[in-house]
Amino acid sequence: MFGPLISKPGSSRNNKTGSWRTETKPKLLKQNCIGCKMCLLICPEGCITGAEKNTYACDYLYCKGCGGCAAICPKADIVMIKEESKD
Repeated sequence: MFGPLISKPGSSRNNKTGSWRTETKPKLLKQNCIGCKMCLLICPEGCITGAEKNTYACDYLYCKGCGGCAAICPKADIVMIKEESKD
């Protein structure tokens, strides 16, 4: 009754971020972090690790640049910056 959900692999095989990515990425300031872990909880790709006071990190290979982490940070310790061109 139903066909296959995925017939062929898309761009995610070559592009670890999947089929889309914005032109921005989070910059982790690591100055005012209180270790609330809200960034870790909101990230749809699970890119934020650590999230202890001023010791968190972002795996940019999988980050889509959605900005959720920057938007939810109560201390504005994450800001979105324009990603450099790969050329």
